[in-house]
Amino acid sequence: MYAVHKEMEESLEQSDQPPPSVSIQGDVALHHTYLEEHAISALIYLNKEHSEVSVLVVDEETMSTLHSKHSGIDETTDVLTFDHGSDEHAVRADIAVCGDVALLESEKHNTTIQNELLLYILHGILHCCGFDDCDDESHQKIHAEEDRVLKAIGVGTVWSNVT
Repeated sequence: MYAVHKEMEESLEQSDQPPPSVSIQGDVALHHTYLEEHAISALIYLNKEHSEVSVLVVDEETMSTLHSKHSGIDETTDVLTFDHGSDEHAVRADIAVCGDVALLESEKHNTTIQNELLLYILHGILHCCGFDDCDDESHQKIHAEEDRVLKAIGVGTVWSNVT
């Protein structure tokens, strides 16, 4: 992790406010700690120190059901975000990410599944920060921001490696 992030984490430790909270649930084997730590680093980098994010890793069938129920689209997707009142200081959200899609995409683009899942989590977080991907211009902006944040927290680019 870069020195600037260590400084931000140290200042958070000295503050009266609790650090960002990220919980990961679902079958991601040994990736829970990696995903939680890096998602927290991303939230700190984005100045969202008072965040509470819950991530559920689901299979393709469950994601298809969720996508249909909440978006009216009868197919799977990589990430769905449920914002619960995020603001300028905090992201409050439930995020569903599809482990099956992450596995396929990581194999297809020669990335790790943990970085693919982290990309999806960050994508959900950025939606709560006001980013969208409903047209080509906003699509490019959110993915550029993903790569910027992932580079800043020491992961490196993920999206630009697959396009």
